[in-house]
Amino acid sequence: MKHWNEECAVVGVYGVENASWLAYYSLFAMQHRGQEASGMSVFDGEAIQTHKAQGLVCEVFNQSTLSNLKGNIAIGHNRYATAGKNSSLDAQPLYARCSLGEISVVHNGNLTNAGILRERLTQEGSIFQSFLDTEVILHLIAKSKKESFEECIKEALKSIRGAYCLIFVLRDKMIVARDPYGLRPLSLGKIKSEKGEGYIVASESCAFDLLGAEYVRDVNAGEMLVFHNDKITSTQLFSPKDFKCIFEYIYFARPDSQVFGKNVYSIRKEMGRELARECKIESDIVVPVPDSGVPSALGYALESGIPFELGIIRNHYVGRTFIESEQSIRELKVKLKLNPIKEVIEGKRVIVLDDSVVRGTTSRQIVKILKNAGAKEVHLLISSPPTISPCFYGVDTPSKQELICATHTLDEVRKYVRADSLHFLSLEGLAKSVGSNEGYCQACFDGKYIENCFKSEDEEE
Repeated sequence: MKHWNEECAVVGVYGVENASWLAYYSLFAMQHRGQEASGMSVFDGEAIQTHKAQGLVCEVFNQSTLSNLKGNIAIGHNRYATAGKNSSLDAQPLYARCSLGEISVVHNGNLTNAGILRERLTQEGSIFQSFLDTEVILHLIAKSKKESFEECIKEALKSIRGAYCLIFVLRDKMIVARDPYGLRPLSLGKIKSEKGEGYIVASESCAFDLLGAEYVRDVNAGEMLVFHNDKITSTQLFSPKDFKCIFEYIYFARPDSQVFGKNVYSIRKEMGRELARECKIESDIVVPVPDSGVPSALGYALESGIPFELGIIRNHYVGRTFIESEQSIRELKVKLKLNPIKEVIEGKRVIVLDDSVVRGTTSRQIVKILKNAGAKEVHLLISSPPTISPCFYGVDTPSKQELICATHTLDEVRKYVRADSLHFLSLEGLAKSVGSNEGYCQACFDGKYIENCFKSEDEEE
């Protein structure tokens, strides 16, 4: 399953003139969710046109390409994949022409039974052109004997397991589907234009803010929405299980987004407050690891009364460190990415606050950077529990053997990162921060996976 791990952004725009431009700006707003490739499919009134390539949104699209993608229905995708899978064939959307006509799809998530389905489909004669589990869905749809795309999609969804937010464009329709657990976020909004009202569906609500769209609600877990003739039809395909990914609040989502109906910034700030209640340290300043550590550091500073300082400055043109496959590259990128302000750090007892520890490489480098800048003490605080298990539902995390908190004691991790002390937010503190410990998947912290996500339809029967 680790060959298909990905964590991406999807967007769908319906019923708005120049939908491609709105999809483009939405993808730009969600660039943080995937930087490997970007793509878009647009129905121009006669056929589905698709453009995709490796690179950032602003590299893949320009005024010329967007001008050629005319139409009032558009779907788009930003891809983030496991290191080493740099193939243009794995960029989305995926387009196909079958007996019922044209179809294009974008997918955020990970199918845990994709390998089983892929093997079965291959034995039945299907030919795959990518490593994407999304392609499995297209083959299931194409092989269905149902008489409409809607029914074919419903039948395909009964066979797949795991996490998925899917957006299809079928000539004059757009169809949206979310897995029964609601693992990955997906929100519905309204867009007003000179010619009326349209709709947008996106992984994060920050895409709505950029377009001036109105947030309506989250797409329900297990729900399918059909956009056709300027109307939305909702069908609850599966009973919702409500098992949302808690890591969205910790790291992936933008702080200005509404995710699972809650503001990310407020939750991260509360995580810092909870950490201050759990862990009281004598210190001179609280310093965040930018950018995702900033809200929790603010919360810690407010709760503890210790001054907040921006003691580390981030270079925003360097990507996320744990994506890189080689240790030496990750270590170099940390130095390129983060630089301390010596005048703020020197001679101080520093609390440095980060969102998580994966391999420990980044944390070790951050402690080293601060001590080289003259910090008297460095206390590393993490606004989430120790990451002890990999994710199989659409987040790229290393194997269990590579997760330092899964293979070492807390003191061993502290010694490795060379901090004077090391503290993590407890599972109880995390639950208080998000408002409940019910309805969230926190398998990365407690190793408790959703059993049915791994079962095929045949196994369940």
